[in-house]
Amino acid sequence: MLHGLTYTRTLSLLTSIDLSGNNSSGELPEAITKLVGLEALNLPRNHISGHIPKSISELRQLLSLDLSGNMLSDVTFNASSFAGNPSLCGDTLAVKCPKDSNNGGDNYLDGGEKADQANNGKGFIDKWFYMSVGVGFAVGLLLPYLVFAMKRSWGGVYFALVDETAYRLSRELVCGGTAQLVHCNTADREVLLDFKMGLEDSENRLSSWHGSNCCHWWGIACDNVTGAVITINLPNLNLGWQIKPSLTKLKSLTYLDLSSNTFNGSIPDFFSFLENLQYLNLSHAGFSGAIPPNLGNLSSLQFLDVSSSSLNVDNFEWLTALVSLKYLSMNFVDLSKVGIGWVVALNKLPFLVELHLAGCRLSNFIYSLPSFNFSSLAVLDLGCHFAYKCNNFYSKLPNWLQNVSSLVSVDISHSNLRGRIPLGFSELPNLKSLDLHGNENLSASCSQLFHGSWKKIEILDFSSTKLHGRLPTSFGNMTSLFFIDLSWNGIKGEIPNSLGHLKNLTHLYLDHNLLQGPIPASIGNLKHLAYLGLSLNKLNGTLPESLGLLSELYYLDVSVNELTGVISEAHFLMLSKLKYLLLSTNSLIFNISSNWVPPFQILQLDIGSCHLGPSFPIWLRSQKEIYALHLSNCSISDPIPNWFWGISGSIRLLDVSSNHLEGHLPNPLNLSPIAEVVDLSNNHFEGTIPLLDVSALELSNNQFSGPVPKNIGQNRLIFLSLSGNQLTGAIPTSIGSNLELLDLSRNNLTGSIPSSIGNCVELEVLDLRNNNLSGGIPRAMGELRGLSTLHLGKNRLSGEIPSSFQHFPYLETLDFANNMLTGTIPPWIGEAFPSLRILSLRSNKFFGEIPLAILNLCSLQILDLAENQLNGSIPATFGGLKAMNHLQNVSNSLFYDSYKEYTYQQYIYVIKNGLELQYTKTLALLTSIDISGNNLYGEIPKEITKLVGLEVLNLSRNHISGQIPENISELRQLLSLDLASNRLSGPIPQSMSSLTFLGSLNVSNNNLSGRIPFQGQMTTFSSSSFAGNSGLCGDPLALKCSDDDSINGRSNDGSHGEGKDEADEGNVFIDKWFYLTVGLGFAVGLLLPYLIFSIKRSWGGVYFAFVEMIVFRLSSSKN
Repeated sequence: MLHGLTYTRTLSLLTSIDLSGNNSSGELPEAITKLVGLEALNLPRNHISGHIPKSISELRQLLSLDLSGNMLSDVTFNASSFAGNPSLCGDTLAVKCPKDSNNGGDNYLDGGEKADQANNGKGFIDKWFYMSVGVGFAVGLLLPYLVFAMKRSWGGVYFALVDETAYRLSRELVCGGTAQLVHCNTADREVLLDFKMGLEDSENRLSSWHGSNCCHWWGIACDNVTGAVITINLPNLNLGWQIKPSLTKLKSLTYLDLSSNTFNGSIPDFFSFLENLQYLNLSHAGFSGAIPPNLGNLSSLQFLDVSSSSLNVDNFEWLTALVSLKYLSMNFVDLSKVGIGWVVALNKLPFLVELHLAGCRLSNFIYSLPSFNFSSLAVLDLGCHFAYKCNNFYSKLPNWLQNVSSLVSVDISHSNLRGRIPLGFSELPNLKSLDLHGNENLSASCSQLFHGSWKKIEILDFSSTKLHGRLPTSFGNMTSLFFIDLSWNGIKGEIPNSLGHLKNLTHLYLDHNLLQGPIPASIGNLKHLAYLGLSLNKLNGTLPESLGLLSELYYLDVSVNELTGVISEAHFLMLSKLKYLLLSTNSLIFNISSNWVPPFQILQLDIGSCHLGPSFPIWLRSQKEIYALHLSNCSISDPIPNWFWGISGSIRLLDVSSNHLEGHLPNPLNLSPIAEVVDLSNNHFEGTIPLLDVSALELSNNQFSGPVPKNIGQNRLIFLSLSGNQLTGAIPTSIGSNLELLDLSRNNLTGSIPSSIGNCVELEVLDLRNNNLSGGIPRAMGELRGLSTLHLGKNRLSGEIPSSFQHFPYLETLDFANNMLTGTIPPWIGEAFPSLRILSLRSNKFFGEIPLAILNLCSLQILDLAENQLNGSIPATFGGLKAMNHLQNVSNSLFYDSYKEYTYQQYIYVIKNGLELQYTKTLALLTSIDISGNNLYGEIPKEITKLVGLEVLNLSRNHISGQIPENISELRQLLSLDLASNRLSGPIPQSMSSLTFLGSLNVSNNNLSGRIPFQGQMTTFSSSSFAGNSGLCGDPLALKCSDDDSINGRSNDGSHGEGKDEADEGNVFIDKWFYLTVGLGFAVGLLLPYLIFSIKRSWGGVYFAFVEMIVFRLSSSKN
């Protein structure tokens, strides 16, 4: 049955595809146009989007085409859809029909006259039509009998002719050829055979190219009168080798399509001699090099497609000669050398309707044009279809663009546009599609941008630009809109209720903005809505129940918001087509009956951080198609029920981490054969490790016990984390060689590290710390050249650092702490690890001096050599550690490796004030040097004060002498300073009081002396920070300095020791002047009255009256 018709005898000739009434999505594939024998294509009532492929005209046998009820953005056909049919004429083609030749007069009657004439003519034609059919039927029926009556032998000839004709016609139908009665031109046939001789046809696609009539050959069409070849249509046939110049002898050729083949070399120059050519498609045909400029000689050309990433053009001058051109596509051709002249050249093509220059490395627009010829331009595609090759305009959108009133579709995505989005776009009368996404420096105010009319707009994509402000109420006036993407912008405020007016909307994306407030209930009016993305905002309130009325909804994502409230069955009432439900990282509570059966069959369910527990959700039992399930942090405390493993056979991604799930797991787990990720971490599962053939397995922080399975990870496993369990035994020698991350830390593993681990050459992260591993570090680990993180700390490893470790160019973290390693720190360490950021060798048995080559570790942020047997002095080269001589920036945080969305969380321990602190998220910001607990001597090098980004400095428990550097206050970022238990002497520098971030200080048990500069930040430390220094005095110590009584009330601005420095001498000088000026003032005050009396006695009365008044006021105020 097809459209109600029953096919029986002709069923063998029928070719049909019917996928109507399903949930198919995505775009209509270009490859479907290769089915050249297809007669019926029915795809209505699906979710198909995008454009109808331009090459759909290849389906020449098509009798029925139904694409209704989808989300296609353009259902019109241009001239290219009808090209290669020389007998066609009329609209969309350059060839006008004879009756159209007179552009005025009688051909343009008013509507009433035309209707009357048409009706009168139609009646006459109908009568003759039926009469002619009747006569023809009678003749055709009686002819065989007449033949038999005249001569019986003629009957055999007649039926043989009928049989041969039927055979040929059926053969043409089955093979997809074009049946033609005309016989081809002999000379043209010879040209085609010569053309075929130059081709490499590995799949024998031109097997029909034999016989005398070339018009019947695959991909060939001839003129119905002359038999001359007018069409060569050979796309997607995997043809290769070379094209012979004899092709130019086809003087009538108007249509040439060799696209999507595998030819070699450059585009032949001789194509320019095909002077009647109207259609030329050489896209992705395997040609390379420069496009020959003599193609500009093809003055009749209307369609040109040379799209290919292997071609290039230096200038566009030759294009100006193609004055008939309507369609130009040069997608991915390298146009970087064309310069700004490309706009001027194309402006000389007055009939240009479609322009496709996507991904051409164009630069610069011309902002204004002196004359304007783009009056026919309907489609402008300058976008970026692949991220690696785009246009880079680095300019504003030109003024002239908003004046092209004929524009229907504009794509200038990912093109480094700047400035503001022209508001004139909203007034273009024919504009249906505008795509500017990915231009991160292109801005607009939402209140202005969406205030325009946008009369016919159907598609808007402004994602990843700089839209700002609030969505206005007028946002709901774009009633033709069916697709809008405003994600990844700075839009704030609430979603307007007028959103509910967009009745045709099928796709709405507002993800990753600053939207607040509730989701409007009016969203339930969008009856055609299929895709809704509101994630990564600050939306609050409850999820509206009106969402449950969206019967077409296929994809719903409101994750990572501040939504609260209860989710009930009403929210899913009519969502029978829902396939993707993402509600994670909200505070939603599921209150759903245990016997509820959802109306949908979900594919991806992500409700992490929603409250589902304590029971495992029973309603999942009805979901048979689910492939991705995220239930992390959902407060579930049940064991996983047995029925779940009965429906899990389709699951490819399973995440139930961070719950309170318990019990044993089946072994093996019943998951999809192509499962990728399983995350059961941070639960209470026990028993042995289940075997799984997956890409990522995260089972950390459970109670799994027993050995690591011997054959784990031998297939596809890339990410394996079993840390924080109770695993015992040895690391298996057969562990998977494809691993990129292996974390077996915090278990009870014993034995040695197997040499076979050197076979895991893809490893980037290896974490074996906190086990009971013993023996040496195997030399074979030197083969792991891709390592970025290596943790072997807190084991019982012995021996030296292998010399095979001299080539780790990507290593960022090297942690051998808390082992029994011996030997000297290798001098090659500075050259071997150019990317090293963390070096921890603490608590081992290393001896010798600290190598000067550490200076070469330009990225080093954490250096921990504490608790070893190192000797010698502190290298002055420490001051050259570049990563510590500036403030750290969070953008440098690369301290983890990831497999898709699953990450390995890097962490390390740092000793501060005697406490072991764990750093994780802030690890990238930490800078630390800890060389405490060694046998180092000499002075603290002044160069160390150049490390202005240093936050932790621990030199305690060594034999360091000399004074604390006076300019230690240059280390303004210091959080912790420990110089305890050394042989330091002299005063504590006054400048240390200015270290405002210093939270921990210990200079105890040294030979420091003088007054403690107890001011500023120093007042926050107790006496224990200074204990064990017999020469120190003053607050906060109980011991007072010797001059405390003589300077009552004076600020402690000096330190007193056994000798006097320049500050002491200055204080003595100030004291002398103090006593001198006091004496002078006393003498003046005493002699002043006598001087007054001697000058004039009457002034004395006034003086004493004034003094008496002052005394009286003071005494009265006192009382």
